[in-house]
Amino acid sequence: MDYYSRQISRLIEELSSLPGIGSKSAQRLAFHILNMPVEHVEKLSSAILEARKKVRYCQSCYTLTDDELCPICKNTKRDHKTIMVVEDTRDLAAYEKTNKYEGVYHVLHGAISPMLGIGPGDIKLKELIQRLQEDVDEVIIATNSSLEGETTAMYISKLIKPTGIKVSRIASGVPVGGDLEYIDEMTLLRALEGRTEL
Repeated sequence: MDYYSRQISRLIEELSSLPGIGSKSAQRLAFHILNMPVEHVEKLSSAILEARKKVRYCQSCYTLTDDELCPICKNTKRDHKTIMVVEDTRDLAAYEKTNKYEGVYHVLHGAISPMLGIGPGDIKLKELIQRLQEDVDEVIIATNSSLEGETTAMYISKLIKPTGIKVSRIASGVPVGGDLEYIDEMTLLRALEGRTEL
């Protein structure tokens, strides 16, 4: 039996399709939205639509941006000879919060996972290898310490080793199975400083 009208039910259904939003959270959000002033709802829906239409990959590091190059790749003060490889944009943001890393990034948008049918061609590995044709001194692999993250790190290491470019892996301190986006800045900083060459 439906408790809500068709429009409310549809809003709850759409919200509950978002990752991490269960039915109770979706109901709370739906009623919050319905109680917001119309102008705020219009701003919210406009922001969602604009972001979806205008956000794209940075042409260099493949993070999400609304410009050809993201602010980090545009920054001439960054060390463009050191590239940190991360799984997604949230991991990049986590390292940026430490305010200590001065290099640039490469965002893979995933990790190798044969169980899920994700191979090397399904993530931004080819683009990473193309970037290594430029003047690069070190590649820091900062994938998650999950099975998929470790598999991806070893694969990248084997690809890069023959080029003579230094390849290092962030140190542990990042818990096994943990996602970088949820780890505090101090732990991330220790992992970065304690990185080891692969």
